[in-house]
Amino acid sequence: MIKEQCAAENEDMDKFKEECGVFGIFSNKDIDASRLTYYGLYALQHRGQESAGIAVSNGKELCVYKNMGLVADVFNPEIIDSLVGSSAIGHVRYSTTGGSNANNAQPIMSNFKLGSIAIAHNGNLVNADVIRELLQDGGTMFQTSIDTEVILNLIARAAKKGIEKAVVDAIQAIKGSYAIVILTKDKLIGVRDPNGIRPLCIGKIDDSYIICSESCALDTVGAEFVRDVNPGEIVIVDKDGLRSINFAEKTKCETCAFEYIYFARPDSVIDGIDVNKSRELAGEQLFKDSPVEADIVIGVPDSGIPAAIGYARASGIPYTLGLIKNKYIGRTFIAPTQELREKAVSVKLNPVKSIIEGKRVVLIDDSIVRGTTSKRLVDIIRKAGAKEVHFRVSSPIVKFPCYFGIDTPYRKDLIGAHKTVEEIRDFIGADSLGYLSIDALLKTLGKDKKFCLGCFNGVYPVSAPVEADKDRLET
Repeated sequence: MIKEQCAAENEDMDKFKEECGVFGIFSNKDIDASRLTYYGLYALQHRGQESAGIAVSNGKELCVYKNMGLVADVFNPEIIDSLVGSSAIGHVRYSTTGGSNANNAQPIMSNFKLGSIAIAHNGNLVNADVIRELLQDGGTMFQTSIDTEVILNLIARAAKKGIEKAVVDAIQAIKGSYAIVILTKDKLIGVRDPNGIRPLCIGKIDDSYIICSESCALDTVGAEFVRDVNPGEIVIVDKDGLRSINFAEKTKCETCAFEYIYFARPDSVIDGIDVNKSRELAGEQLFKDSPVEADIVIGVPDSGIPAAIGYARASGIPYTLGLIKNKYIGRTFIAPTQELREKAVSVKLNPVKSIIEGKRVVLIDDSIVRGTTSKRLVDIIRKAGAKEVHFRVSSPIVKFPCYFGIDTPYRKDLIGAHKTVEEIRDFIGADSLGYLSIDALLKTLGKDKKFCLGCFNGVYPVSAPVEADKDRLET
């Protein structure tokens, strides 16, 4: 039911669907790990709204609770009070492989020779299908259809070697993107893929260590940022403190560019780059790439606003709050009819007519995926009385799908893959349309760094698989 509701709201929406968020904490002291994890997941809610879960260790055994829905809906004070322990991991999910159902919610937990192990994962494995088939041929039974269980079963196969060696062996067998947190009765382990595609950082609160997807979660629980987990690094936290293992010889940080464009919260810092600042700089570069004469600049809430501020600053055109977002429309918004689905954008975003009427408007969004929502936004601005609508996009043209933890459409559904800029402009009904160039994007992020730009140029850090439906592993 939740999947149908989410689909109702997001049908034909012009956004890449979120990925997942992970959070883990370990302490030698008697702390309320589940409550801190709850607040950490709350800060990471933007990374996934389908399901949420927490696994906790009391030093002897693990306990897990997870369900479909937002963090605040899944957990209540009684449930949090029942999750007793000084170490925990948590997960918020949007499904990029495997169906949207409670069985696929994370963390997932199993009992092996090592004892209980719980794991939560953000990313996608490009060789999960092959490994899964090999494991099944060897007699391994799978309880879910997500690639996270592939990692868990690989760890189980090497269990007799000890948890650290088992994790190293398992990680060296997989390819793709991953930011992973693993919990045993006495250890917290974090892993980041050799290309650093998905973010993962380390924080500290008193004597407790935290490993999580974004630094904003550290701020939420009052922790201090220590550093990012390096590409190809395994971080182990136990009673003796923190240590790391570098499991990959050739590593290079190629963080997903869309983390900075759209996914990450603006108050996060990822691999040394301030997300909000990068978005404002993108807006400044966007004006240099696509200047236009206009009266006002409007950003599409929320991720288009920093770029709109940057565009306004560079152009001298006043920035104004011309679109108001209904903050109470969540991902479980129910649109029971096609007619209401068509009006979903109007329900979420409403124009301030007194600001827009009679004005030449620059409307800035972070991306265009299918084009249908952009079309509706332009229509909304025109109906509010705008003389002209100039659409500007603070990212390059999306031409290719993502295979590394973002639920993107097939290439045939990407408007930028088969239409020219002029054809897209005509489709959305704008007076003009301009995108940020790839070179300009790299200027905003720093020329000395590398990034995954696969959705823009088709060049991926890891060989991409054949396009496949995310529900392909369902049985």
